[in-house]
Amino acid sequence: MDRDEELLRGRVYGADHDDPRRSPRPGRDYAELVGGPLDGLLLDITGWTAADMDAGVVLETELGRFGGGGRAVYDPRPGDPTRLDWSGDAP
Repeated sequence: MDRDEELLRGRVYGADHDDPRRSPRPGRDYAELVGGPLDGLLLDITGWTAADMDAGVVLETELGRFGGGGRAVYDPRPGDPTRLDWSGDAP
């Protein structure tokens, strides 16, 4: 694991590296992003419905194939609502 990957592990997606709330907070629900450029980050899914989870997510990232302005696509893992699996990058 390189330094960039190490810095991302255990952090919540969307939190800046110097944000004191970059770690999971009590009373919130999270799903782990598995694979791809955001591997290991946690996504706050508090309040999401089953339909929201089934739809998957498209998240902005500069770390993917398309660089700045690119997006990483994550789909729900069947039978495991706490994990979203990377399915590719999009411009």
